Amino acid sequence: MAFTCATGKHRRPGRMRRTSARAASIAALTTTGVIGTVASGSALAAEPTPSVEQTGLVPVVTVGDSVAAQIDDQAAAQQQAAQEAAELKKAAAVAAAKVEEEREARARAAREAERKRLNAFVSPISGSYVSTSYKSGGSLWSSGSHTGIDFHASSGTTVHAVGLGTVVEAGWGGSYGNEVVIRMNDGTYTQYGHLSSIGVSVGDKVTPGQKIGVSGATGNVTGPHLHFEARTSAEYGSDIDPVAYLRKHGVNV
Repeated sequence: MAFTCATGKHRRPGRMRRTSARAASIAALTTTGVIGTVASGSALAAEPTPSVEQTGLVPVVTVGDSVAAQIDDQAAAQQQAAQEAAELKKAAAVAAAKVEEEREARARAAREAERKRLNAFVSPISGSYVSTSYKSGGSLWSSGSHTGIDFHASSGTTVHAVGLGTVVEAGWGGSYGNEVVIRMNDGTYTQYGHLSSIGVSVGDKVTPGQKIGVSGATGNVTGPHLHFEARTSAEYGSDIDPVAYLRKHGVNV
């Protein structure tokens, strides 16, 4: 029988070829996530583990871990930045609310102060005193008695509106000389006589302490002073006690 020499095409692959093929298979399984666990001592377990240079798997995993760590760090930084921004926004809102609250408190205080000022009464002549009292008798008055009170004042002394009101008369008033009559906000009237000059006109709104003229000696007088009356109407003869009227409104006379 004739024998044919072996050609070598069925020879077992060398170690390098086997290792390379195995490494390629492991890489493919890793990519697809199908790597299983071989529990028994198989041909794979018998072979040495492919080197880093042969497979390139370890560098790939290492780069993946590094990228994941960077992503985690970036996410944490973004979360921290978002939290800080939210805290800053909240602090700004609290500060703005406090500023607005303080502004409103100042506005309320200003309105209250203005309300009190407008509702207050003052003396028609600052730092003066009553030189002739109410209902004093004598021939100097056509009615037989004094219908108001006189405040001591030299000519040119500032005369003030005693409270909030509207001017209803401003001009010559006969025996009263130059006079101003104001309808007060409470419905009463006040009159200021013997002025040397008048600083308001009919229809003007006046406030407590506002200058309405200056004292003088016009009309039926014996010398300069301010004649002041409190009335229930704008007309002569409706007079009430001016001292009691001013004291009722907090003016010390």
